[in-house]
Amino acid sequence: MINIDELKFDEKGLIPAIVVDSVSKQVLTLAYMNKESLKISMEKELTCFWSRSRNELWLKGETSGNYQHIVSITADCDQDALVVVVEPDGPACHKGTKSCFEYPVFESEERKEFSYEGLMELIEGRKTEKKEGSYTTYLFEKGLDKILKKVGEESTEVIIAAKAQDKKETIYEIADLAYHVMVLMIEAGISLEDIHKELASRHVIDKKVKQEKMTGDNQ
Repeated sequence: MINIDELKFDEKGLIPAIVVDSVSKQVLTLAYMNKESLKISMEKELTCFWSRSRNELWLKGETSGNYQHIVSITADCDQDALVVVVEPDGPACHKGTKSCFEYPVFESEERKEFSYEGLMELIEGRKTEKKEGSYTTYLFEKGLDKILKKVGEESTEVIIAAKAQDKKETIYEIADLAYHVMVLMIEAGISLEDIHKELASRHVIDKKVKQEKMTGDNQ
């Protein structure tokens, strides 16, 4: 860990802070901190910035309720910029959007980045705006029983491939299973964030159990 006194603030005493969603890894906003707002951020574990327009400290969410709970703060190699990873309570942008960066300028079709969030949006779109000939739309039209049947079938395929120790086939079948589970999630109204929170809560529990076990072993 470096000391904040080692950070390089500009001539106005500010340092840029790039805020990133801990789950989606989406860039939420670019804001600025001074030493005081950085200290507040670290103490409260909530993002606090310096508002250049109002010339005052700004605790994100204080008036809107859209707090940003800090997971980590990392400086770049020159120590003159920060990446702040957060768990947001709501939209980051004052316009009500999740991110301030919502206006595409260019995107390569060949190198378009894959994301689970993007796939979930595509799957959800096949349910809300049915597309003729789409397998995903077909699953939604057939309903929950059909979706559950496919999840069961794909689970079996994963087991068979893994038992055969066929890595390539296992990867292929796990991808099929993941897709059908995501279809089920959309059908059941379950989000990626719901799963993230559940896994995160188990991580905390597991850590506590491990600590308790170590304490017991030392007694």
